[in-house]
Amino acid sequence: MEAVLNWLKRGLFLSLALVLTTACSNYFLADAPVHPWQTLQLPTEATLSDIAFTSDNTHGWVVGNRNTLLETEDAGDTWTVRELNLGDQPYSFTSIDFAGNEGWVTGIPSILLHTVDGGKIWQKVPLSTELPGTPFLVTALGPKSAEMATDIGAIYRTEDSGRSWKALVQAAVGVVRNMTRSSDGRYVAVSSRGNFYSTWAPGQDEWIPHNRQNSRRLQNMGFDYAGKLWAIARGGQVRFSNSRAADDFTDALNPEFGTSWGLLDMAFRTSDEVWVTGGGGDLLCSFDGGQTWFKDKAVNDVPSNFYRVVFTRPDQGFILGQRGTVLRYQPSVT
Repeated sequence: MEAVLNWLKRGLFLSLALVLTTACSNYFLADAPVHPWQTLQLPTEATLSDIAFTSDNTHGWVVGNRNTLLETEDAGDTWTVRELNLGDQPYSFTSIDFAGNEGWVTGIPSILLHTVDGGKIWQKVPLSTELPGTPFLVTALGPKSAEMATDIGAIYRTEDSGRSWKALVQAAVGVVRNMTRSSDGRYVAVSSRGNFYSTWAPGQDEWIPHNRQNSRRLQNMGFDYAGKLWAIARGGQVRFSNSRAADDFTDALNPEFGTSWGLLDMAFRTSDEVWVTGGGGDLLCSFDGGQTWFKDKAVNDVPSNFYRVVFTRPDQGFILGQRGTVLRYQPSVT
């Protein structure tokens, strides 16, 4: 009888071990087949928020808090701090964009910078004291033309280098956590607490609010390679859109259940290749549009949260972190 009990216990332990092994294999992702990211330490301790390049794709700029403005002339290989005379007020720069050599920068407290010569000279653009909200996101559209959105969803357009602005929406949407503009002029904004999101398209008078898909609060939203929406919710949950409709999402998925820091941003390098950043050095990727996932474990030990991922073109990308940490995409590195 004792032999039978020992045999049963042994079988139970083996079965439990098999279950745990199988579960763990799904709990943590396998290492990515490629490791194309080079870690750079920029000469700043600031948290970086956005990056943009002029038309030659080698001359670029990155912005962040603490009045941070850095310049590269070799496609991001090396960076130089640019100091502007902005008085004693410290600014957190939130967005930068270029159309050719004409560029714009927004920041908090309310500030808008403009250059027409690739950044040799930056000038402050006077803004009305009655501007609803603070400049938060800027998109360069062409000569003398840009769109500026504030942190409460007011959207304005200028055609004369910022001397006058035309309001594009009748009412603001409320304080937002983040906001993204698609290449065809559509916007999506997540509310400050992640309770809902709102969309706006050219020609609409107001933002359209949408309920989140489940009880998990939204972390971030944006547009994929084809202009469809994606969403990241708390706890590392991801959704993709089936179409360009504002509420036509797939079922939720968790690329990695063991990701404890949460996911923060997403960008498509191509129509199928997507990279997702997170806290604590998490960097996930999929090469089939999100059906299967991997983790780039080569950057696990980078001591930074990865707040933003940007592909300025398929062979040029950057991940922005804290304390001057940047990952640079190198397509030739595997």
